[in-house]
Amino acid sequence: MVGLVLPRLVSFEGAPRRSASVAERNLAALKSAYWLVLISGFLEPVLYLFSIGIGVGALIGDLTLPGGQVVSYAAFVAPAMLASSAMTGALAETTFNFFGKMKYMKLYDGVIATPVQPFEIALGELGWAMIRGTLYSAAFLVVMVSMDLTSAGRAVTAFPAAVLVGFAFGALGMAFSTFMRSWQDFDLMGSAQFTLFLFSGTFVPAEAYPAVLRWVVEVTPLYRSVHLIRNISVGSSGWSWLLDVGYLLALTGVGLFVASRRMAGLLYK
Repeated sequence: MVGLVLPRLVSFEGAPRRSASVAERNLAALKSAYWLVLISGFLEPVLYLFSIGIGVGALIGDLTLPGGQVVSYAAFVAPAMLASSAMTGALAETTFNFFGKMKYMKLYDGVIATPVQPFEIALGELGWAMIRGTLYSAAFLVVMVSMDLTSAGRAVTAFPAAVLVGFAFGALGMAFSTFMRSWQDFDLMGSAQFTLFLFSGTFVPAEAYPAVLRWVVEVTPLYRSVHLIRNISVGSSGWSWLLDVGYLLALTGVGLFVASRRMAGLLYK
């Protein structure tokens, strides 16, 4: 899809190699304290799972899903925490870190003096962000399997779905970051992210909301992510996951397109 919408922005000859060099640069610049940041980002959804999924779940009991399946509340919440973890890991790299490199460190001003193009920078940064998102997703799936909230086979299938969620939110976060003027603008993004976390079928089924609000919830990217991973982890039948996958793929393509176009305008002005 990206190749169809970006024919004039970049030549794809050697593009994967140049994109990989952007990610390699980030790896080379790693500091030991970064691993503490990674651990803290992983612990947050795990704590939510224990406090709400298990703690509050003991009061709520089992839930009946729209398809008629009965699951424990912890099994209902866990896929949402996985989707939220993938979102958080990807956004952390493609918002604050990406903005700092572009706006204040002026890192990409030097990069474009090489054959690397704006789209390749965006793709490389997205790939780097997905390393963090992938680590979060893999570790959280291990927790889910160890707590018997899903099977090992379903966890293997849920892993690429979580990676796709990270790609979608990473591309979206990078696109939004190109519009930010200062660090204060990220307060709005943080509020939007927290709102998505609360109202994306995370802790209650979307069917619990009034009809109008339910439709708003169901078109949000985190809801589609939660819906996809929840269907996989609990083994729901049906083909609704195709809509979720198509939505997230389209979001990834649009995010990369906007980010690369905006970066080209900002870096070549």
